[in-house]
Amino acid sequence: MMHEIIQPEGWAKPIGYSNGISARGRIVQVGGQIGWDEQCEFHSDDFVEQVRQTLLNIVSVLSAADAKPEHLIQMTWYFTDREAYKTRMKEIGAVYREIIGRHFPPMAAVQVVALMEDRAKIEIQALAVVPD
Repeated sequence: MMHEIIQPEGWAKPIGYSNGISARGRIVQVGGQIGWDEQCEFHSDDFVEQVRQTLLNIVSVLSAADAKPEHLIQMTWYFTDREAYKTRMKEIGAVYREIIGRHFPPMAAVQVVALMEDRAKIEIQALAVVPD
């Protein structure tokens, strides 16, 4: 088995993420991706659409390294509007499952004051481990 989800005994089961993961293989670090396309152009200011593009960007970087979404072992989400994240979680979950699948690595979600690009509403940094 290349990845093993870690769930401490007696803990409530997390929804949409894991408490821990163990992996072995080649590390692929995905730098912070935002909701613009490969030409650094935004097509939407909608929060969920920017999440969609950000996840597509992560998959593109993974693909360039011969990695797949199921190789992700960690994701850190930075967003400028906590309420947008919380009130649209169902939509975000649907977009996540569509692009990443039903693989839920350990994640952190953090509200920040601003991101480097003025139009960016979300930035996600990710780490993957590709089996040897």
